[in-house]
Amino acid sequence: MATSNVPEMADDPSTSTEPDLPHDGMPESPSAVSGTVTGKAARQRRVTITDVGTAAGVSTSTVSRVLNGTARVDPELVRRVQSAVADLGYRPNAAAQGLARGEAGAIGVLVPDLSNPYFPDVLKSVSAVARSHGRRVMVMESDEDAASEHELAEDLMRCCDGVLLCSPRMDRAALVDLSLRGHPLVLVNRIVPGLSIPSVSVDFYGGMTLVCGHLTQLGHRRLAYLSGPEASWANAERIRAFDAAAAFGVDVTVIPCGHTARHGYDAADAVRDSGVTAVVAYNDLVALGAMTALEESGLRVPEDMSVIGCDDISLDDLPGTRRLTTASLARHELGRQGAQTLEALMASHADTEPRVIRMELRVRHTSAPPAVLPG
Repeated sequence: MATSNVPEMADDPSTSTEPDLPHDGMPESPSAVSGTVTGKAARQRRVTITDVGTAAGVSTSTVSRVLNGTARVDPELVRRVQSAVADLGYRPNAAAQGLARGEAGAIGVLVPDLSNPYFPDVLKSVSAVARSHGRRVMVMESDEDAASEHELAEDLMRCCDGVLLCSPRMDRAALVDLSLRGHPLVLVNRIVPGLSIPSVSVDFYGGMTLVCGHLTQLGHRRLAYLSGPEASWANAERIRAFDAAAAFGVDVTVIPCGHTARHGYDAADAVRDSGVTAVVAYNDLVALGAMTALEESGLRVPEDMSVIGCDDISLDDLPGTRRLTTASLARHELGRQGAQTLEALMASHADTEPRVIRMELRVRHTSAPPAVLPG
């Protein structure tokens, strides 16, 4: 049905023929009601859209139009509805409002590993942006299984207005297929040349260049890199930076590892056997695991072996992070920009130019000159 642009001038709650939209709400501050229930807070009756219409002297359909902004309404009626909403403490149902606009009222986020403290920080900022736009967030995890990501992303597309793919492991062909669905889609920490999907990513190449510069200034020439998940774009960017460092006389040994502290711990033997004087880890968890094993074997960090992480997770329950030299990135900013890009895309303000967030080097207490400088 076409929507009239003529402002609604009058309204009679008893004669409206338009169906009421489901805008159940809750009062802002529940107050106790008399009764004999012991040990439970009594709840005030739910304030409904009908209550708002009655208080404002308008129909529920007019209240719905005012709350949803789906049609022009006479300013006086708008004032009366807004006043009634404030007086009653009515809070619109976000899901119902989204349905009225033809939206799901939610955005979807797919991440590879929720156990990694990197992602909760990103999700926290995504959620804040979503709430500011009246949306909820639905999160799915692929458990580092690239083969499952395409199906999970499709599931999110079916029930969400837009989707953020955080550090997706799926191949280019799968991303191309998703991009052809015409559904708002943004990549976080993945740049695919030639593919017009908006993206927000960290400059891991630049971050690892900073790490290499720091270690070479200290006198290190032989480094080990504990490599992350094979399908990770961020891992490939790190390796690309180490390959470039070879032109400046830096010899980097890439050791297959993983993304957990256990993986780092198990890779420590390979680090010792490689004859390097410094090790750079895929993330801080891997660095902490490797550092623990190295110190248990009798090596001193940083006197005998420098250890550098990535992500700057700074977990309170892992004291080692407070002394770990690491390549730091603004995870909250990454989540914020990713969600804002998705909101802009859903509002038809598309910008496919990749956004890049720079890294900073946090020099702390696990990097130092090598015990024996190269001759």
